[in-house]
Amino acid sequence: MCCMHALAQVINHGIPEQVLQDMESVSEEFFQLPAADKAHFYSEDTNRPNRLFSGSTYKTSKRLYWMDCLRLARTFPGSDCKKEWPEKPEELRNVFENYTALMRGLGMEMLHMLCQSLGLPSDYFDEDQSAGDMILSVIRYPPCPTPDVTLGLPPHCDRNLITLVLSGSVPGLQVFYKGDWIMVKPIRHSFVINFGLHLEVVTNGIIKSVEHRVITNSVQARTSVVITINGTEDCLIGPAGELLGENKPPRYRTVTLRDFMRIYNKSLENPDAAIKERMKPFMI
Repeated sequence: MCCMHALAQVINHGIPEQVLQDMESVSEEFFQLPAADKAHFYSEDTNRPNRLFSGSTYKTSKRLYWMDCLRLARTFPGSDCKKEWPEKPEELRNVFENYTALMRGLGMEMLHMLCQSLGLPSDYFDEDQSAGDMILSVIRYPPCPTPDVTLGLPPHCDRNLITLVLSGSVPGLQVFYKGDWIMVKPIRHSFVINFGLHLEVVTNGIIKSVEHRVITNSVQARTSVVITINGTEDCLIGPAGELLGENKPPRYRTVTLRDFMRIYNKSLENPDAAIKERMKPFMI
């Protein structure tokens, strides 16, 4: 069976230039606020859907990484989640609300196109497969005094359905390809699209989630605006029946997304484990 390693940069995406500029500007303003204006939002409690964390461990690993992250959740359709978001800068809530709505539309459009190319119903991901909280993560990588030995984020695959990244003009994102780490060249106001392990399972491995990491530098701060679209905790993820056949048996077990995340997160306690080892519990 052929497979596709899925990471792409998208231009001509239809998101207005002003929307992207506003998002970058307000994100910068937030991180430039005095510490006292942000302190009440700071938390290391991973169960809080909206929080600021800094110099954090990655998931359950004990290693520290050089990053600050404002993480916000939004539910579609309808809920007024922005009341739980930071009050400063004054325009943050409206700018972030507009941005997340447009990005939700773009992400779902890309999933529809993907379904059509795979022979799945175009609305395959329209309900519980994508109805979990959409997460907006504004990640700030400050200049690092020891970039040779300090990562912004470790090598990992995204576990969600689809990720859309607005990463600015400072390089730092690398993908692992044929044994080497390759720098992704920034293209202004483009989006880096990464399909996650959820999608890898549903496509029975036709699409492979790409391992990536973020390196630091000692000169320039770097900011990434990351949108992730996620399924509900109770949704079942497993190979789509339309992609199976006599010579195309399922390669993955069908489990709830909750169990998938629980088992996969447990594997992160060993930060040196390879991606293939982390996926073994789900393989048939």
